[in-house]
Amino acid sequence: MSTEALATNLLADAEHPVAALPTPFDDLASVIETHRSRIFRFLLASLHDSDLAETLTQETFLRAWNSRASFRGDCSVATWLTRIALNLVRDHTRTQRFRFWRRASAQAVDPTEIAAFLPHPDSLVESRLIASEQVSLLWQAVKTLSDRQRTIFLLRFVEEMDLTEIASATGIPLSTVKSHLYRALAHIRTRFAQTTRKSSL
Repeated sequence: MSTEALATNLLADAEHPVAALPTPFDDLASVIETHRSRIFRFLLASLHDSDLAETLTQETFLRAWNSRASFRGDCSVATWLTRIALNLVRDHTRTQRFRFWRRASAQAVDPTEIAAFLPHPDSLVESRLIASEQVSLLWQAVKTLSDRQRTIFLLRFVEEMDLTEIASATGIPLSTVKSHLYRALAHIRTRFAQTTRKSSL
């Protein structure tokens, strides 16, 4: 669905118009064009279901439009949309008893498709690890993280959000975000190394 078509459909489905001061969401088509692929990537990486990710992407923008009057500008539009998307994932997990990464396998999502969402390998040691050719082994390690560690990992390395943005989007204190990310990376390195050693025997 094109950006224009999505914007038109969302406006048609939206609740009654909100009389409020101008917000970035008044130009809904522009907001969707700028942020849609980013939100979809996050939802796809979280849920590993492209149809569900597309549905929740549209729901993210619909909720943003319906609640646009509450946008105070104390965070970026990207952070606000990510917060909405994250809440949708949490809602889905609660209502459907859905477990993150239940379908995290090469059959559910092509590893080459996941690799396209990852950072370029030139920046950080962590990025070089994540950009490894053995992507499927890496994501098997990622699925063993706790829900909170996995969410922070995705926001950092799939969404490439900085730690302050992650804290704002999740409502988790910055120091706790740092701690969870450190533990997640340590866990992934250990599991990844163990799996690699076993596969080389």
